[in-house]
Amino acid sequence: MTSMDIHAILEYLPHRYPFLLVDRVLECVPGERISALKNVSINEPFFNGHFPHHPVMPGVLIIEALAQAAAILSFKTLGSKPDDKSVYYFVGIDNARFKKPVTAGDQLRLNVSITRNMRGIWKFSGQALVGEQVVTEADLMCTVRAIP
Repeated sequence: MTSMDIHAILEYLPHRYPFLLVDRVLECVPGERISALKNVSINEPFFNGHFPHHPVMPGVLIIEALAQAAAILSFKTLGSKPDDKSVYYFVGIDNARFKKPVTAGDQLRLNVSITRNMRGIWKFSGQALVGEQVVTEADLMCTVRAIP
């Protein structure tokens, strides 16, 4: 089990501001699960246009945050880091449910578990929570592909 600060996260994700959506890894058990955090600030660029009168974090970005946590888990499981010759892609999203809006000041806890890895297709079960309340859940499928 390992935790990771932002400096370590930057070694495992190619994303950078404003698209880096994982701030800290609380726990990572390679081959099993990861628990990470995303601090949601009013300074996030999407709040300017996503209901300025009632700022809400877009659901697709919550799903993206779960996928970024899944990517870290995948690379930790493989014992490797991303490089500029490949990219980590979404292959599918199933059973996505948005149960409660996420607003500025919330802290998202991203819990992702590997459910299967077959022929380079990773399947995950993910939940995003604020406090103890599940706000989003989804099954994710991702893969690493060489850049042509």
